[in-house]
Amino acid sequence: MTAEAITLLGLGNLGRALAETFVRGGHPVTVWNRSAAKASGLAATVAGSASEAVAASELVVVAVLDHDAAQQVLRDVDVRGKALVNLTSGTPDDARDLAAWADERGAEYLHGAVYAVPQTIGTDASSIIYSGSAAVAERKSLALLGKVTYLGADAGRASGYDVAILAGMYGLLGGFLHAAALARANGIGVSDLTPLLASWLTDLQPALTTFAAEIDASSYDNAESSLAMNQSGLATLIRAARTQGVPFAGLDAVKALVDQQVDSGRGQESLARAVESFGVVSQGLAGGQQEDRH
Repeated sequence: MTAEAITLLGLGNLGRALAETFVRGGHPVTVWNRSAAKASGLAATVAGSASEAVAASELVVVAVLDHDAAQQVLRDVDVRGKALVNLTSGTPDDARDLAAWADERGAEYLHGAVYAVPQTIGTDASSIIYSGSAAVAERKSLALLGKVTYLGADAGRASGYDVAILAGMYGLLGGFLHAAALARANGIGVSDLTPLLASWLTDLQPALTTFAAEIDASSYDNAESSLAMNQSGLATLIRAARTQGVPFAGLDAVKALVDQQVDSGRGQESLARAVESFGVVSQGLAGGQQEDRH
């Protein structure tokens, strides 16, 4: 059987890695990018326009900079009868809007988020979550890209997972950079610090699992890591960072979440309860009384 033809719109680092993976998998690949030079050396047909590229294949994969770029690329393209797979980052509402747009034009839409660096695309180190069209998600050609997790028919669900995962990632990276700054302020090599930090973060995984269960159940009676205890620890850490000349607004933000719950009389409950402060603190109500929902 002839391998499925695939079109790839966008040849940034991710897009080119996707195209190369499909080519290695034996698929005829058509590509388009605003700068055609990025297709240099790629064993694929280079289309002169997005419309020409989409017309070449039933399966169309989009991997551009952001949601606005995806809209611009697809705006005047005929997608009728196409299986449209969008791997462009955006919000859940962005994904749902584009899914509705595709449906109105007779296309099936699948939204995805990639968890891999480009060089690992197509290996066991690559995983992609999808939501939207189940029929498109089941296409064997998509399995070439990495491990597939299908999250359901709501096209925005994959983006919901994605923004949460990326928020956690950037929070972790911000914490690492601050740790590095504190280490340097104390004459400690960051390479010396990192193995100890990584070991400690790994040891914290069971705590995250516990916190997740508490948050899902809205039950915070486990005081093994109480809000009051962490409030004190955060205050000490913030003071230490300031005296060493490396303050970090991220720590202040976490303490504000904790402060709101402690000020509401919840100091002996689990640190996980600080999740209930989101929205309250951002509206300038830190220290005020939050409605007692539990």
